[in-house]
Amino acid sequence: MPKHILSGLKYLAVIELRKLAFSTYDVAEILKMDRSTVSHYIHDRNLSSNSIEVAKVILDLCPQDSFKMIYSLCQDKHLTFTILKYCLNNPKITIKNTCIGCGVCVDACIMDALEIINLNSKVNLDFCCGCLLCSENCPTNSIEILEVE
Repeated sequence: MPKHILSGLKYLAVIELRKLAFSTYDVAEILKMDRSTVSHYIHDRNLSSNSIEVAKVILDLCPQDSFKMIYSLCQDKHLTFTILKYCLNNPKITIKNTCIGCGVCVDACIMDALEIINLNSKVNLDFCCGCLLCSENCPTNSIEILEVE
């Protein structure tokens, strides 16, 4: 069953990538899938509607829970991030001046999206999935994450 749920998540990512005009080849490269599977997903073949519904429920969870569920299914940070990046709204992150550069957020970030530069936390949005782990662990509450439509 977990493989079917992961297939549902990949299907949703394929659909979103195609909406962004990525080619079948590009989608296969981004999701590390073979092109024939991507083609099957595009043409709604060989996929259970139940798997897609469960995948949608997972994506409707808060970003942190979605991250944990997807990662537990695939055990692959890159694939987890890619699914979240294309299936959820992009996060907007603000790091306030109250940051003391302690590095707790860097340690908490599963995606390695944060680093300390000149005693301040800096985020690389190319790697941030908006899971909130950094902001929840920040001792000075200096990190604010918002979903952007």
